[in-house]
Amino acid sequence: MRKILLALSGAAIALTATPAALQAKDKNYVCTKWSDGLCVSTKRVKGMPPPYAVGYAFGPDYTYTTYSTLPEPLVTYYKLDPNGRYVYSNGYVYVVDPATYAVTRVIDIFSR
Repeated sequence: MRKILLALSGAAIALTATPAALQAKDKNYVCTKWSDGLCVSTKRVKGMPPPYAVGYAFGPDYTYTTYSTLPEPLVTYYKLDPNGRYVYSNGYVYVVDPATYAVTRVIDIFSR
């Protein structure tokens, strides 16, 4: 009986520590729905700045996102150029100048 109680208390401690660990991992998102101690739905926190700002240089050796893998509605809505360079990460599309490798525009894909 003692072993069962110890096992249950250990599981309860692990489940209560999980939400804090998940929230600390990524501060751009917050959990909106929990199921059995696991986050099953998230939303982006408004007002959080993007990880990279205008002027940040990715450099020539960075693995850029190909134009064909960008979502078609974004390409059409923002009139993205097939000859441009793009980084598609963390819910943002970063438009990069091919000459300087610097970010010239940051598009939040969830703000439309």
